Amino acid sequence: MRIRPLVLLTTLLAAGAALEACTNLLVTKGASKDGSTMITYAADSHTLYGELYFKRGGRHLPGEKRDIREWDGGYTFDTGKLLGQIPEAPVTYTRVGNMNEHQLTIAETTFGGRKDLAGPSGIIDYGSLIYIALERAKTAREAIEVMTKLTEEFGYASSGESFSIADPNEVWILEMIGKGKGQKGSLWVAYKLPDGTISAHANQARIRQFPQNDPKTAIYSKDLIPFAREKGWFKGEDKSFSFADTYAPLTFGALRGCEARVWSIFNRAAKSQKIPMDFVKAEKGAKPMPLFIKPDQKLDVRDAMELMRDHYEGTDFDMTKDFGAGPYKLPYRWRPMGFKIDGQDYVHERAISTQQTGFSFVSQARSWMPDPVGGVLWFGVDDTYTTVYVPISCGIKETPKAFAIGTGNFDAFNWDSAYWTFNFVSNYTYTRWSDMIVDVQKVQREFEGRYLADQAEVDRTALELYKQNPGAAREYLTQYAAKETEQLMARWKKLGEFLIWKYMDGNVRNEKGEVTHPKAPEDWLRCIVKDHGEVIKVKKVEGLALDEE
Repeated sequence: MRIRPLVLLTTLLAAGAALEACTNLLVTKGASKDGSTMITYAADSHTLYGELYFKRGGRHLPGEKRDIREWDGGYTFDTGKLLGQIPEAPVTYTRVGNMNEHQLTIAETTFGGRKDLAGPSGIIDYGSLIYIALERAKTAREAIEVMTKLTEEFGYASSGESFSIADPNEVWILEMIGKGKGQKGSLWVAYKLPDGTISAHANQARIRQFPQNDPKTAIYSKDLIPFAREKGWFKGEDKSFSFADTYAPLTFGALRGCEARVWSIFNRAAKSQKIPMDFVKAEKGAKPMPLFIKPDQKLDVRDAMELMRDHYEGTDFDMTKDFGAGPYKLPYRWRPMGFKIDGQDYVHERAISTQQTGFSFVSQARSWMPDPVGGVLWFGVDDTYTTVYVPISCGIKETPKAFAIGTGNFDAFNWDSAYWTFNFVSNYTYTRWSDMIVDVQKVQREFEGRYLADQAEVDRTALELYKQNPGAAREYLTQYAAKETEQLMARWKKLGEFLIWKYMDGNVRNEKGEVTHPKAPEDWLRCIVKDHGEVIKVKKVEGLALDEE
């Protein structure tokens, strides 16, 4: 998601501007337990309504045009504003969310980059790039070609962007930025992750040096380095050129609010490597983190889900430990993130799990299965920490109602909408986090555990049907997604009702349903005493001058 117009947290928004930001994890075949490729995506924005986008593919007549409509208009997402038109492709592919029928998946995070390159000339914004590529490409390499050619021909209309692109065999990072006001085209580099590695990005460009004579590993725009030289941003030898350092120079905000999320993923996936925090703490002389690492153990879908659930627990940035967490250890800080006290700037942490997530997913692409069965988008709405990831096949024929476009919107609460139902539960949970999250995770684990356990049988059934009739397999997968989503919706509404019953008015009902009054944690009570103790201290009553009758 976009960071408010080109402000890459230069002081981590110490002036108080709001943050809209996303997080991606990329997993290659050799780094996954089953040989699938995976991408995770948390689409974070305070005004993004979480739904599962769906568009059928088809055949198109010569001369047909495709409208380019603004996907991200300064945080009013999918505004529908017409930016222009391009020729329609003869054949387009069906896309389910950010995965298409060929198991190709594309996600993103916005890094903004140099202000000098703001306002480029063009009609293709980053959201349009993603969804047009999904309609026109079968592989990651094809997607990169589609995206870069579109910006070359029709111009780029966004600030700096990092794209995660994966097919069942390859995983790439594409980083792109415009050329500035009135200049058409884009500057870009794409890097294929070595098999057996994982990577991540979170609103900061991450590709530094890259192979310049190995198109199997890296490809880039022909003017990428010459443009930087003309601007005076790079003067060394070509081999030492760094995309990230040239087009998105690091700031404190980029380190603390963005790269820190990447560090958290790397730290938890590769504890043995003891990747230091000094870089994300902006310590002088600290070395940048690598673009990719080899995890300590190969990852599965559950691991990827859990890596997207994080508030820096157990680290120096642990959001449950400071006074701001309150008595019930709430690992969230309401916006604005930055504030100033007595002339000094301060910041709240920006973790992977955050309250303003519209939707998130874990994509799973499996090369050994036919595409409609092999591609699964584990999809959820709202906060990654409290959501439930539902398996949605890329071969479905329609979206489950609760996730479908048109079921609800950002402007009105709707019990039929998964977005609003999950927000109902999570927002109530924030009021007494350390207690309520236990109840939420119990139901969350129940559903996700069952989905993961049942997936092998779902695959077997779908594969048998596919051998007989591919259409029957797609129908089965469509009905499975619809049924599971409907059951989840009913259970999640009941969970919300249970939480209100159990925790009403600051009380807590015990296992017998009896109302109890557990006291606040002692560390929080000590904070109250330190701040207000002299006023609320209990005193012995003696020596009072009482009026005499």
